[in-house]
Amino acid sequence: MALMQVEVVSSEALIYSGEAEFLVAPAAEGEVGIYPRHVPLLTRIKPGVLRLTAPGSKEEVLVAVSGGMMEVQPTLVTVLADTAIRGADLDEARANEAKRVAEEAIRKSGDDRDTAKAQAALAVAIAELKALDYLKRRTR
Repeated sequence: MALMQVEVVSSEALIYSGEAEFLVAPAAEGEVGIYPRHVPLLTRIKPGVLRLTAPGSKEEVLVAVSGGMMEVQPTLVTVLADTAIRGADLDEARANEAKRVAEEAIRKSGDDRDTAKAQAALAVAIAELKALDYLKRRTR
């Protein structure tokens, strides 16, 4: 079975590094599925859930991403995420509170810099909530 190396990196840390059989990413134009030996591709990713299947595992590895870039080569996929959080580290109450705070900050922002910071925080919270929603639907 063919495999590809996947590297998911945020500005804070290396989130995932390992082999994968399949990867689904929230590309700007819609979800894309990547198998080993995929044609080279460079695309923006939007807030959402990055899902990958590791060899020999039935469970998907989930990573909530708030946006960034993804480069696909035949044997290597690199995701440079603005912010990324592993599915196991997600907390619904914290994500909902972060979303509420970010929306309030957008309403109260006085300048472009404050608005941009609040929008970035909102994108992170939305990505986390999307990942949590996916987890809930998958376990039903």
